Amino acid sequence: MTESSSPLGAFERYLSLWVALCIVAGVLLGSLLPGAFQAISEIQIASVNLVVAVLIWVMIYPMMVNVDFASLRDVGRKPKGLCITLVVNWLIKPFTMAALGVLFFEGVFADLVAADSAREYIAGMILLGVAPCTAMVFVWSQLVRGDANYTLVQVSVNDLIMVFAFAPITAFLLGVTDIVVPWATLLLSVLLYVLIPLTAGYITRKRLDATGHEERVAGFIAALKPWSVLGLLATVVLLFGFQATTILSQPLLIVLIAVPLLIQSYGIFAIAYAWAWVWRVPFSTAAPAALIGTSNFFELAVAVAISLFGLHSGAALATVVGVLVEVPVMLSLVAFANRTRAHFPA
Repeated sequence: MTESSSPLGAFERYLSLWVALCIVAGVLLGSLLPGAFQAISEIQIASVNLVVAVLIWVMIYPMMVNVDFASLRDVGRKPKGLCITLVVNWLIKPFTMAALGVLFFEGVFADLVAADSAREYIAGMILLGVAPCTAMVFVWSQLVRGDANYTLVQVSVNDLIMVFAFAPITAFLLGVTDIVVPWATLLLSVLLYVLIPLTAGYITRKRLDATGHEERVAGFIAALKPWSVLGLLATVVLLFGFQATTILSQPLLIVLIAVPLLIQSYGIFAIAYAWAWVWRVPFSTAAPAALIGTSNFFELAVAVAISLFGLHSGAALATVVGVLVEVPVMLSLVAFANRTRAHFPA
């Protein structure tokens, strides 16, 4: 991981623009070439779309190489920041997201959406809430000039917990909202999109570290970065292409899904950031801790939603709206954090 003061590349500086262009491209292509996207949607095995799976692996693998489990020996160096991250990610965020989903789609918006669809939207939001960010967190940390090494510690601990906690918490919350949980598919998704990429990243990093040249890891990640960026942008195009018909025919539905997601994002950030301020956590740890808690591992959420409910399901749509909401929300929170830096210890 490079130092947090490193200059950002063109991708990070114009992240919102690239994602916006890919969203527009996906919707246009999906509306102009529905047959092509239908054909892609049918390339699947055991409810796993192979094209989406490959793109997500391309996107995730370089980030998993970034995860250094040797950094876990520093886990107690700044316990307050880690405590905030873990409590928010695993004891608050999944449950508030489920509660907001139920509140809005079984209450506030109940007359605007069908009951079956409402349950799927809630499921998609739950998947977003149970998937803490792994990849984009390094970008957000750089943008606030956070402690790069400690961000690595926080992500490494989160990833270890996610291997064991994602499936049980997801199953519990889906069960609470009366959605049937296909355990085999859920566990397969965790294996495909968390355990395998994490193991591959660990083995790769271990072999690179064995050479004794620390710059080998940074060089390898830098070489893979264009592929990771390509995987992210292609995934966004594909996801919005799959949902193009729904997005164009029901724009109000996108707004309805976005409302609880926005409340969740800003609410979670407020909880984590205020907690860090009360505890007098240094800004370089406090800002990344709050941003990690707010951001989602939307790649995992999308993949699991597709596996569990299908490409054209309400759950998949909700996770795609999560992609739409995430980038501008996170950039606004980065700007807010940078403006309030002076209120935290240096």
